[in-house]
This record gives sequence, C-alpha cells and structure tokens, in this order.
Amino acid sequence: MENYEYVEEHSHSEINKYRETFNRFSSLPPDTEISSIVGSILDAHFKENFTAEVLKRIHGCVDLTTLTSLDTKESVWDMVDKVVNSYEGKRPDVPNIAAVCVYPLFVETVKQALTAQDVKIASVAGGFPSSQTFAEIKIAETAMAVMNGAEEIDVVMNLGYFMEEDYETLTDELSEIKDSCRDAKLKVILETGALATAENIRKATILSLYSGADFVKTSTGKGYPGATPEAVYSMCRVVKEYANINGRKVGIKISGGVKTAEDAVRYYTIVKEVLGKEWLNKDLFRIGASNLVRDIEKRLGE
Repeated sequence: MENYEYVEEHSHSEINKYRETFNRFSSLPPDTEISSIVGSILDAHFKENFTAEVLKRIHGCVDLTTLTSLDTKESVWDMVDKVVNSYEGKRPDVPNIAAVCVYPLFVETVKQALTAQDVKIASVAGGFPSSQTFAEIKIAETAMAVMNGAEEIDVVMNLGYFMEEDYETLTDELSEIKDSCRDAKLKVILETGALATAENIRKATILSLYSGADFVKTSTGKGYPGATPEAVYSMCRVVKEYANINGRKVGIKISGGVKTAEDAVRYYTIVKEVLGKEWLNKDLFRIGASNLVRDIEKRLGE
C-alpha cells in the first residue's frame, strides 16, 4: 500500500511538472482557425517570396535524403557524387545543399564519398522510423552513427510514451540520446501527421525543446501524412515563444512530401512570417527531401 501511494504521489508530481511547463506557453488557436491563418499568410506573402533569390537560399537549406530499403553503398555514393560533389562551384551564386541524410549504415560511405565543402553528414537513428525499440539501442545507434562521422542525428520521438502521457520516460530518453550525440546536432522528429492536432503538436514541440533538441522536425515521410503548413505554423509558434523565454534559438526542419519549389516556398514563407528573417539560414531552417534539389535547379536554370 505504501509503495502504491508513493508511486501515485510521484506520478502526480511528474504530471504537474509537465502541466506547468505546457502552461508557460500560449495556447494555439483551434485547428480550423490555424488553417485560416496559414491561408492568409500564404495569400499575402507567397508570391513575393517566389523569386530566384529565395530559391537559391532554400537550395542551401536542403537535407538531401535517401532512406529506402533498396539503398546500397553504390547508390548512396552515386547520389553524393552526382548531386552534391558535382554541384560544387557550378553555380557560385547558389549555395550547395546543407546536408546529406542517410541510414546509419551509410554514414561512412557518405564520409568517404563527400568532397564538397560545408555539407554536413546527417543520419537517422534511434529505431527510425517508429522509435519502438529499447532506449539502450537508440543511444548506442546514435553514438555509433556519430562515431562513423555523422554531424547531425535525426530521431523520432516515441509517440507511444507521448500518447500515454509518460512524459518523464519520453524526455529522459531524448535527453540521453542528446548526450550520446556529443557534438552532433540533434533533430527530433515529431511525426506531426500521427499527432494530428495542433495541441498535440504544441506539446510534443515543447517536450522536444526542453529535452535538448537543436531542431524540431515535422515527419519521417514513412507511414503517416508528411508536413503540412498548419503543423509547421504550430511548431513555429512554440519555437518562437521558447526563444523568447529561454534565449535559445532552435531550428525547424520540414520533411515529408516537399517535392516542388512551390512546396518549399510555402514553408519558407510561414517560417519567415512567424519566426522572422533570422531563422532563414541553414543553421536554423532545413527542408528534408529527395527530389526538391532537382526541381529548384531546374527552375533556376530556366
């Protein structure tokens, strides 16, 4: 009985701690209202941002990604060589991509293949894409990816813990993964398509930020709907408020279904209007995509 009372009291204490943290942030408008707000932002500012200069900037913020079951050392090497290395110096007015993102198994391949300057090596880790494995495996996989050369790590928040409101286990796990990153940046993927509501996205963003995330990211692109303007708006609102409260700017990464220049400019516009121009660089803004680079280069060529 005493043990039960202790556990119950301890559980209430934890719940209150996280409730207080959530309450430090403003509530978001209802989901339908967010759609209207986002629509107004895009109606007012999309056209002014659809320019060659903006496309050049976005090109330098792309995480070129390949995450398929058919990836091989040869296919990854070929992508790095043909898309990244060959672009170096080709257009001095257009920065090369920000990073190459692969499975942990191919980090070493990217490190060996990459000759372009100032392009980071990113790796998914932590039981990607479901995050449903043992914390020890997530931590070890992250550490091994970093040891092999990863400079950025993308992990999925455990949504099972989130849905159970087991925030203590969730944040402890993310914090330990962050520690195992050492000097590498940590991007926490919320899987916004599964979270579905603005309130869930708000809470998940807050938990990620207080667990040490350097970036919050929308989606895996696996199994659930990818990024939406509404989800990105919700995340940006929290990131902005967090920066005001704590004085730390955290980046935002959009991924899952971003294929065209138009898609990219829509998200660029939302980030610009909610977070401000100071976020519009590769240190604080990324788009994860496999085909976007080709489309942007085609548009710039035209």
